[in-house]
Amino acid sequence: MADANAAVVLVTASLVLLGLLAGLSLPWALLPVAVVAFIFVLARSLKARDESALQNACVLVLGDLGRSPRMQYHALSLSRHGYNVTLIGFLGTKPHQDVLEDDRIDIVPISELKGIRVGPKIFRYASKVVLQAVQLLYVLLKMEDQAYILMQNPPGLPGIAVAWLASRLCGAQFVIDWHNYGYSIMALTLGEKHLIVKVAKWYEKFFGRVSDYNLCVTNAMRHDLQKNWNIRATTLYDKPPSIFRETPLKLQHELFYRLASVYPQFRACVNVYFCKMSLFPPTEDEDFSVLLKALEGFVEEERNLPSLLCVITGKGPLKDHYKKIIDSKDFKHVQICTPWLEAEDYPVLLGSADLGVCLHTSSSGLDLPMKVVDMFGCCLPVCAIDFQCLDELVKHEENGLIFKDSSELSLQLKMLFSDFPNEQGKLSLFRQNLRENGQQRWDENWDHNVLPLLKEHCD
Repeated sequence: MADANAAVVLVTASLVLLGLLAGLSLPWALLPVAVVAFIFVLARSLKARDESALQNACVLVLGDLGRSPRMQYHALSLSRHGYNVTLIGFLGTKPHQDVLEDDRIDIVPISELKGIRVGPKIFRYASKVVLQAVQLLYVLLKMEDQAYILMQNPPGLPGIAVAWLASRLCGAQFVIDWHNYGYSIMALTLGEKHLIVKVAKWYEKFFGRVSDYNLCVTNAMRHDLQKNWNIRATTLYDKPPSIFRETPLKLQHELFYRLASVYPQFRACVNVYFCKMSLFPPTEDEDFSVLLKALEGFVEEERNLPSLLCVITGKGPLKDHYKKIIDSKDFKHVQICTPWLEAEDYPVLLGSADLGVCLHTSSSGLDLPMKVVDMFGCCLPVCAIDFQCLDELVKHEENGLIFKDSSELSLQLKMLFSDFPNEQGKLSLFRQNLRENGQQRWDENWDHNVLPLLKEHCD
């Protein structure tokens, strides 16, 4: 119980610190002490650890499960190897059907608590964190014993500290899957010098060190974690599952026919060549104006170019803003559609496209766009905006093109579509390279990188 006692002290100290930063008086700031102590007393009275826990695993994300594909893939991989999986997160978007139909995966929803809605902003944020921590700890301690608690970061506040505490109390191995740094995302809107950003960075670094295992999405992030935070991690690249593949013509027509009943832009889709991209992320790390400016340059070209249908999928806080801008544009020979797709339709649409465009730049410069991984799974060439470590995924002039600004993207669009369709053109060459490379799929990648960690613990 020594680890558990230390865990209680550390988590409680963090919650008290948040309270003091929010301007609470010491008695109110000490309230989390009473809450955590009470839960800890209850936890000590729990039954002895069940040996069946060795086949239980918890996958946790403090976000929308339906928009967390990597964590859904983790759950499916654990299930495939005989684990009973508890998948915890917000139920906003419907998870993939494979997850819903898996008898070994039990989805446990948690609420996205808002906290107190009056008072200074930092006070409201601190109250949200404390309430979320109490809810999450209750849910985790209520579960059956687990062999592993695997958590996505970001978001990690308060999840990392709470999940670690729960893992110490129930004897589970705590695994963090680093997708990015949470503090770097906060800095996009608050600035690097903001107090909340500084606290978040300290918190992420401190509690990141106490995990049992760490996964990350790029080698660049693995080196950064080791160099700056002394955290050893295993690189687990995002890889597409088998559902991402080139779409047969019949399935393309069936999808377009269904979409055309809601989105009229798809009515001419059978005869129109179109470029596909995904936008509207949850953070402000993609500048959609880059594409709009590139399209303005594209339509000004006097050469004979095909008509384009740009399909922009996804949802996020910037969607309404950019939709108003799109509606105000009148592009010649270019239509823009912003449909919301079911999880099962998304890979079919990607597999039907001729070009993918990615505007992801990364708040830390250390993560890679999962949308490009999905596109490559469908053998779909990509034009992607340049940023640090992008070359770990996109190979310029091999599987796509890398651009720095809207002018360069406009030139690339003109070049790629000037001789379209052409079996000898660059689009066809890039697609053929993707086919011949036979890239690794998620299952094989997971078995090679994650499964050995689980076996190491069992041994």
